[in-house]
Amino acid sequence: MNLRYYILFANYEQGLYLHELLDKAEIENRIAPAPRAIQGKLSCGISLMLKPEDVEAARACIEADGAEYYDIVPLEGQLQSHRDKYC
Repeated sequence: MNLRYYILFANYEQGLYLHELLDKAEIENRIAPAPRAIQGKLSCGISLMLKPEDVEAARACIEADGAEYYDIVPLEGQLQSHRDKYC
């Protein structure tokens, strides 16, 4: 199973703030395009991607800071290593 979690937020400023906040707390996260399946849910086009084992630590970090975000959404199968290879 290829389950990833995506943090959604209203604008890129919130996203960059969350990215920096999680980095400082040494919680692994990655800026990623918002998956098409959830782009209509208030996303600004980008999201932060988390591994399942980092979700609770990320949520606790964000809530302790009082930072704004919309939701943390689980999606399966969004990363496909064979996609976009030309050789």
